[in-house]
Amino acid sequence: MKYAVIFGAKSYEHEISIVSAIVLKNVIKNEMKYIFCDDERNFYLIEPKNMRANYFAKREYKSAKKLFLSKGGFYTHSIFGIKKQDVDVYINMIHGMDGEDGRIAGLLEFYGVKFIGPRLEAGVLSFSKELTKYLALKAGVKTLKYQTIKRDDKINIPYPFILKPLRLGSSIGVSVVNSEDELQYALDVAFEFDNEVLIEPFISGVKEYNLAGCRADGEYIYSIVEEPKKDQMLDFDQKYLSFSNDKRVARAEISTELELKLKDAFAKIYDCGFDGALIRCDFFVIDGEVYLNEVNPNPGSMANYLFDDFRSVLDALANSLPKQKKLSVKYEFLTSITHSKGGKV
Repeated sequence: MKYAVIFGAKSYEHEISIVSAIVLKNVIKNEMKYIFCDDERNFYLIEPKNMRANYFAKREYKSAKKLFLSKGGFYTHSIFGIKKQDVDVYINMIHGMDGEDGRIAGLLEFYGVKFIGPRLEAGVLSFSKELTKYLALKAGVKTLKYQTIKRDDKINIPYPFILKPLRLGSSIGVSVVNSEDELQYALDVAFEFDNEVLIEPFISGVKEYNLAGCRADGEYIYSIVEEPKKDQMLDFDQKYLSFSNDKRVARAEISTELELKLKDAFAKIYDCGFDGALIRCDFFVIDGEVYLNEVNPNPGSMANYLFDDFRSVLDALANSLPKQKKLSVKYEFLTSITHSKGGKV
């Protein structure tokens, strides 16, 4: 299977996406192609040797070959003609806006490109934290009570609570607010990134578990269950300065009963339109009950560190991607109108 990873794009999580792609390169040892989307939404073909942080930070990628998306994949244009990239399946590794909000999925589906990642509808639903609540409700999975506010709205949730920009991941703009003295600064930070903010109760010491997986050939493939190590909350540095290390994560020490509950909740969420994607669900466990915290439709480095044999999972998913229904336009209706009008329409 020949893969290409698409990363970068116009997003607050642009740099995280670059890190994810570099990590993926080190995990998938064989040859893979790298397609970088810059903040102006231009696509570039990056040589494997240039998959390093400074290459992007110094904008050296501008000297790379430009790519253009068209039917069936990406192409280079030159005086010698148009050449299609030799890729079987593309991997959507764009985090946040452009990658997880349905935009790139819509483009890839429009052009009939095979790809691993959330489809348009699943991306839209999981990108907004409020719509994710509705998705969980449909799936029959519990979530914490919440409130969505705009800048001057009154907050009805008692302290302590957690503020999250409504359409942003990676713990960017997230704050725990313990008192009114801390509120204004936290609001200013959150509204830097979005015009709406989600507020949830902050439960100190709550148990958190992460579970990744996908569905291939009709069967679910689950990762190990991870219990993330964190301070008060899992912040940006704890998430992204750690997953760049090439190491396995220890399996959470939980009962078989709880593991089955987490897998059941994951399957219910995945069944709401995530076919074709490898996702990670982050759960809370309160009094033995499982609550969905968030869905990561493009988890950092594809959560490879949670799988014993990530490559086999990737190949299985690549061979089980959703197929678009073929539609043939025959113009029968327009032809019938033309005939009825004596060919004058």
